[in-house]
Amino acid sequence: MPEPVRKILIMGLPGAGKTTLARALALRLNAVLFDADEVRANVNRDLGFSLPDRIEQARRMGWLCDQVVKTGGFAIADFVCPTPDTRAAFGEAFVVWVDRITCSRFEDTNRLFIPPDHYAVRVTAQGSPEYWTETVAGHLRPVFDPRKPTALFIGRWQPFHDGHRALIEEGLRRIGQACIAVRNTHGIDGSNPYAFEAVKERIEIGLSHHRGRFIVVPLPNITNVYYGRQVGYSIERIELADGLEAISATDIRARIGQPAAVVPANP
Repeated sequence: MPEPVRKILIMGLPGAGKTTLARALALRLNAVLFDADEVRANVNRDLGFSLPDRIEQARRMGWLCDQVVKTGGFAIADFVCPTPDTRAAFGEAFVVWVDRITCSRFEDTNRLFIPPDHYAVRVTAQGSPEYWTETVAGHLRPVFDPRKPTALFIGRWQPFHDGHRALIEEGLRRIGQACIAVRNTHGIDGSNPYAFEAVKERIEIGLSHHRGRFIVVPLPNITNVYYGRQVGYSIERIELADGLEAISATDIRARIGQPAAVVPANP
């Protein structure tokens, strides 16, 4: 299953309701919102409304969104983006076309506007902003469904690292959802310094791009797994690249552990 797109373009004619939807969706997804008018007023003061300037505005808006996406967040751009060239300059994105009006108060924009051939969601005049917010959010942030096929991963995750992340992502690619079970080994020896909540937090941060496709649950200190015949489970080992297989939780614990000597800030 492909990774959800986190760069969102909400486009359409002026006055169609883009900003209302964009603001509601930003709250729903905890996204960074870039309003084209505000960006023009505070960042892109050198740009006008000629087609070349509109294309450059779209490129810059796309770049701003890309920087947010790199950190694992959602980014929403709210602007007209009227032509195929401006949409190409913005870059690959989840396109929401707000198609609730046939013309705006700006004749030059009306003449320039070309409806998109490709979009993820087309917002029509029917339905409230709340309805369309939930519709778009449902595409962008799936909700874990316990009835769907799910991959189970059992581990200590002390701490969760890139090798673990690659393992879970392969399970997500194969099955679509994952249940990450954390064995309760906290404090039994020096190799298990982290309590469940600390482990869970690192897992959720490490897999933030896949939010809604996994859950993290506590387990007793499971040391043996048995199953009866014809139980319907498929049990297999996922083999990762050598570099990922070689990642050592022991080395990571050593690097993030307490220093041998701590110099006071104000001796």
